[in-house]
Amino acid sequence: MSGSHTTEMPFLEHLEELRWRLFRVAVALAIGIGGSFALIFSKQIDVVALLSQPIRPFLKGPLIVTHPGDLFDIAMDAAITLGIIFASPVIAWQIWGFLSPALYTHEKKVVIPSLVGAAVLFLMGMALAFEYVVPVTLGFFMSFQSEAVQVMPTVDKYVGFILSMCLAFGAVFELPVLIALLTALGIVKPAFLAKFRRHAVVGCLIAAAFITPGSDPTSLVVLTIALYGLYEVSITLSKLIFRRRERSLAAEVA
Repeated sequence: MSGSHTTEMPFLEHLEELRWRLFRVAVALAIGIGGSFALIFSKQIDVVALLSQPIRPFLKGPLIVTHPGDLFDIAMDAAITLGIIFASPVIAWQIWGFLSPALYTHEKKVVIPSLVGAAVLFLMGMALAFEYVVPVTLGFFMSFQSEAVQVMPTVDKYVGFILSMCLAFGAVFELPVLIALLTALGIVKPAFLAKFRRHAVVGCLIAAAFITPGSDPTSLVVLTIALYGLYEVSITLSKLIFRRRERSLAAEVA
């Protein structure tokens, strides 16, 4: 694939450039994770208190810890997650710098908006899960409890549940960006997506059932509608990008 350069870079120079870009990514991650752990360790960010907000209305007491190292493990997981988020601009810039010389002009115009859109949609998916889906799901689970028992969730399992739900929703919300990139690369066409609308409804329902296992029907329906809405948004984006791609290719040929 021809890019913006008329001469190809030698293979060893590619490896040297990749090595330095990976080094910059590693430094950014180390700084992000180290800084995040310092904030958590100094109690500037109380991760457990923040993540326990959805379940507090359903508990008579605090969450419990069954092992002395559980809170440290949670702090490390949170530091790694926050560190990756803080370092993501540097990571994205290094990836872009390495790949951009091999991209066509019309492909370059799509990549940067796609990266920004991916970040925004991922955060939107996580926020939706934390603010709505998790509380509704917890309320459904708690409706089966008996007054004869006291619910005492452990911190590690609860935090694992929260993170898995939020990450799953964030990943699902990347669908429009994925389809936009596939369209820009000529792999997917909007006519193909529109043809399988009915199949997409079933696929969204199955995906929602996997993401919210054991959840009440309300959450299942809401997530299915949200997923299908993202699919329709993806079709619209695909049409716009496909038309622009065809015009760009025609202009380059001319």
